[in-house]
Amino acid sequence: MAGACGRTYRVDAPVDPAPCNALTRTAGGLLVPHTALQGIAPGGAVSAQRSVDIDVTAPAAGACPETWAVGARLTPVSGQTSGAVGLGAAPFDTWTTVTGAQLTLPEAGVYEVIADMQGGVIMQGSVSNAWLQARLFDVTANAAVPLTTRTITLFAATPAVGVIHTLHGNASAAALYQVAGPTLIRVEGLKHVDSGTTSGQAVWALNFRFKKVSD
Repeated sequence: MAGACGRTYRVDAPVDPAPCNALTRTAGGLLVPHTALQGIAPGGAVSAQRSVDIDVTAPAAGACPETWAVGARLTPVSGQTSGAVGLGAAPFDTWTTVTGAQLTLPEAGVYEVIADMQGGVIMQGSVSNAWLQARLFDVTANAAVPLTTRTITLFAATPAVGVIHTLHGNASAAALYQVAGPTLIRVEGLKHVDSGTTSGQAVWALNFRFKKVSD
């Protein structure tokens, strides 16, 4: 500041030395803290549909120093259901929807989808190569979920004529499946026989479930 007789004066304001004072005096002047925010670079990893929730707890009013608590929680979406279908009236070698066994993957991402399945068939007399299969099917994309076709039961031998033979089996189908948005998937069953008479074919989805594993 300018003073009398053309002299210039500099007044150094005192700086409170309290630990919560954000100012620091140096030979060059007062330093003001600068905060640089850093994180994931802009791109596909930033989304409003995250599988992690961030929790922020603000400090109490007047706290010194101000301590902010930041935490994160995994919050993957998930769901499960079950269903069954009788294949007795269904055509052979035709995929048929297992009633009730369908789920909607609610948002874009990678999901673990699993179906625990059971099936049964009655063979009457001489039968060759009778089997039941099941798979997961993407209704939205109108395509089978890759690598999920499973054989539940398989009977390749030929029972004696006049003998009724019942066969039951279990299988599980699982896959990591990536979708671009809400997607409806379901369990389907199929029956097959090379020769002979079969009846009572049925497929159950005992537990059909999904869990999101990544965005």
